[in-house]
Amino acid sequence: MRLHLMQPKRRRRYKTTTQSKHSYPLATNELNRDFSADAPNRKWVADITYVPTREGWLYLAVIMDLFSRKIAGWAMDRKITSELTAT
Repeated sequence: MRLHLMQPKRRRRYKTTTQSKHSYPLATNELNRDFSADAPNRKWVADITYVPTREGWLYLAVIMDLFSRKIAGWAMDRKITSELTAT
């Protein structure tokens, strides 16, 4: 490759989606790392992740009940917006 002055095409690793520098209030830590639940629908946890597809990024928001460890709800969108977590 050096002989022909060729270089490999480098791909970007990840796309940054978190905006750390904002003026929004932070949520309080209600669980304090206690992920056990005594009854259903008492403690829910949520997260957003992104999945690479051929058409671009797909964002997935999931809510899980800590008692049963089952998914209570989920939503997908092509953009990461506040509506994704509200549906």
